[in-house]
Amino acid sequence: MLLYQVVDASARIGATRSRNDKARAIAGLLADTPPDQRELVACYLSGRLRQRRTGLGWRGLRSLPDPADLPSLEVAEVDAAFEHLGGLGGPGSVAARAAAVEQLFGRATAAEQQWLRSAALGEVRQGALEAVMTEGVAAAAGVPVAAVRRAAMLAGGAIHVVDAAFAGPDALEAIGLSVGRAIQPMLASSAPDLDAAIAKIGSDVSELAVDAKLDGIRIQVHRRGDDVLVATRSLDDITDRLPEVVAVVRELPGADLVLDGEAIALDPAGRPRPFQETAARTASALDRSTAVTPYFFDVLHLDGHDLLDRPAAERWAALESLVPEPHRVPRWRGSDPEAARAFAERVLADGHEGVVVKAAAAPYAAGRRGSAWVKVKPVHTLDLVVLAVEWGSGRRRGLLSNIHLGARDEEHPGHFVMLGKTFKGMTDEMLAWQTERFQALRTDADDWTVRVRPEQVVEIAYDGLQRSSRYPGGLALRFARVVRYRDDKGPGDADTIQAIRQLAGSPAPENS
Repeated sequence: MLLYQVVDASARIGATRSRNDKARAIAGLLADTPPDQRELVACYLSGRLRQRRTGLGWRGLRSLPDPADLPSLEVAEVDAAFEHLGGLGGPGSVAARAAAVEQLFGRATAAEQQWLRSAALGEVRQGALEAVMTEGVAAAAGVPVAAVRRAAMLAGGAIHVVDAAFAGPDALEAIGLSVGRAIQPMLASSAPDLDAAIAKIGSDVSELAVDAKLDGIRIQVHRRGDDVLVATRSLDDITDRLPEVVAVVRELPGADLVLDGEAIALDPAGRPRPFQETAARTASALDRSTAVTPYFFDVLHLDGHDLLDRPAAERWAALESLVPEPHRVPRWRGSDPEAARAFAERVLADGHEGVVVKAAAAPYAAGRRGSAWVKVKPVHTLDLVVLAVEWGSGRRRGLLSNIHLGARDEEHPGHFVMLGKTFKGMTDEMLAWQTERFQALRTDADDWTVRVRPEQVVEIAYDGLQRSSRYPGGLALRFARVVRYRDDKGPGDADTIQAIRQLAGSPAPENS
């Protein structure tokens, strides 16, 4: 199959808000895809490459060769090219990578170049999320959506069950939880406070659990005998990076098991270290500078019995009989909202980022974000200044979208220190407004980014601050999203980098 067919379908998916139209576009292309390429095409239609690492960044893709006039690239060729790029390393790899990029992108049309660059950078935003992909696969194969959804949850995503879907319902039914193969984790929806979370779960709930929300990394641990697998939320295998987790799990009673939990770095007092330290520790098999501690909150399989469809209360009882308290996530259970609120306040006082309210009767809905789990986290906001804006892609093509955020430097009047970027939280009206606004403030631009006079203040919500060598202030925002533009404030009213460093407990970088 030619790449331009994928790019064309991707553009149609991104251009519509209709979930049904997105699914139909996916189904139409998959139905026309050769059988041996269906999984790859499904992966591309979901907006990502098969390779998690390509060795490419903005610098390597900023300047591209002239595009081809006619499409000729096959999807299999593209996949092979990115596989080759991801394997380059050592002396001469920079030149080899540049040559490979020149060769690949030189054969791509202008539309294909834009898609390839966005895919390589993880910035294809077309709205083909897992639920839409599931519906598209089901429609293409002519099988029930529920059957595809169930298989996808247990296989790690809809793209992994495309071939089974075309083989028919029996092939989908044969896909089950297999110890040693990570499944998609159950996810939590959000609520602004504990009362709203309880209401979201439902007034008829007679018993709740409130779990501490640890600011670590999500882990799913499988054990069969002495063989242990530790997987991330994105299903990456990080077993070799977390020997202390492997050691804890090997000491648990029983034989086969699958656990859901968090790994987190703690200080000597038992309080959580900054998230970045946990992330850095789990990013490399060579880093042993900071120990992590596993905490588990659910058990999905135990000694030959799948527990996914059992009520949460049964799974919690199994967890308590299996995992000692020092390695269980702190949990309150009951029906008294005041007691739940007191527990949540203790969790925050202990330095954790919030709580997750859970229904005791709910099954484990792998890969889904519903009302059975509802997270509650304090909302932090900052008033920052927009320093630049990037043009959008997909449905946002032609609009200024991703904004660069800066804090005021009170030690250098008129200067601002970048803390990150975000495109989240923007309505269509906001996108239209900011496209006009920032073009009026334009000072310089290239094909991708418009730099602007630092005049527009924006209120940004964020989940935390972490140390960063990427930005000159030494800090970056976690999960930043736009709350509103503050036309009532000028750049002199923005929060300062000095105050933000105090919030983060982080000193200024040496070269600042």
